[in-house]
Amino acid sequence: MTDKLSHTLSKVVLGCLALYFLYLFTQVINIVDRRHIGTSNGTYVNSTHEDKKLYQLANSLTKNCQNRTSQVQLLLNYVTNIPYRTNHFTAHSPQKTIQMNFGDCDDKSNLLISLLHELKIESYFVLVPKHIFVIVLAKNIHLNSQEKGIYLNDEKFYILESTAKGSTIGFPLHYAINDIHAIIEPFENRKLNITHLEWKL
Repeated sequence: MTDKLSHTLSKVVLGCLALYFLYLFTQVINIVDRRHIGTSNGTYVNSTHEDKKLYQLANSLTKNCQNRTSQVQLLLNYVTNIPYRTNHFTAHSPQKTIQMNFGDCDDKSNLLISLLHELKIESYFVLVPKHIFVIVLAKNIHLNSQEKGIYLNDEKFYILESTAKGSTIGFPLHYAINDIHAIIEPFENRKLNITHLEWKL
């Protein structure tokens, strides 16, 4: 009787372990699927994060700001002051980019958009050949001079270039509008449905 019970318990334990392994495997596949987006230029890997320290950093950097324009520019200043260096591996997390104090366009754009997200500022990734940059909704951003922007489905967005030290809101588009492979919502990691895309004042 004891042997039979022991044998049954072993089967139950092995079955539970097999189910747990299957659960872990599906979770890993789900994470990989959520973080990777295929484009005509290859595969983009998302490394954005929501994090208490990023929330504190975003609020600390912008604590004296009176408006959205100032908030966005100060976050951009912070990220562009991190030295540019090519990262030949998967994009660093925002926390690792801060810790290592260097990054390429993937790393720095992931950090910038994560900080913007902590302040609930609408922004997206733009994928072009061998580069990624951030766009931010132009509403409530008031610039001294009128700057061109990307009109996405008739809403104006300004370019934020994370790799250009000293750059300002409304960075020029150095690509043809047709070079844009995808515009990505960073935290759901999905391509936006684009019905109209234009670069103009």
